[in-house]
Amino acid sequence: MKLQICDLCKQFDGVPVLDHVSMELESGHIYCLTAPSGKGKTTLFRILMGLETADSGRLFMERVPIGAVFQEDRLCETFSAVDNVLMTSPSSMSRAEVRRELMELLPEEVLDRPAATLSGGQKRRVAICRALCALSELLILDEPFTGLDAGTKAEVVRYLQKKSAGKLTLLSTHQEEDILALDGIQITI
Repeated sequence: MKLQICDLCKQFDGVPVLDHVSMELESGHIYCLTAPSGKGKTTLFRILMGLETADSGRLFMERVPIGAVFQEDRLCETFSAVDNVLMTSPSSMSRAEVRRELMELLPEEVLDRPAATLSGGQKRRVAICRALCALSELLILDEPFTGLDAGTKAEVVRYLQKKSAGKLTLLSTHQEEDILALDGIQITI
């Protein structure tokens, strides 16, 4: 899959957030979007997901399923970690398979607890697993490592690399070490 962005512009209340952004991306790579806070990373992701419209410019991309991690986890707080992942996973994926996926990131004893009882880092890992288990060709991850300690982040990086193989992956980060750990391609807007 290829994604081409040409001269994309977006303003909010007359303040430019995206100013003639252009890039070409293709499957099989992890692209790491960097920019200071407030410079349009999340807005670009929202446009790609169809949640926002650009003021001008064009997007050329196939209509494909998207797996997403937002800045906030967006879990169903009364559902267990397993049930949160099952909500977006393919119907062919069994409960046992979801448990195996989650156990790559979380201890088994938390998998059946309501999401509301999980720590912030545990919730983040459930959100990441949910996005990576969904049927998708495009992954959009908005600051996915927020709230993760160094050891946990290393586990999540390995899982992300494994699950994103062959997909077009676009994530935002403020950390140079994230780009290096992911063997990512840095894009600055």
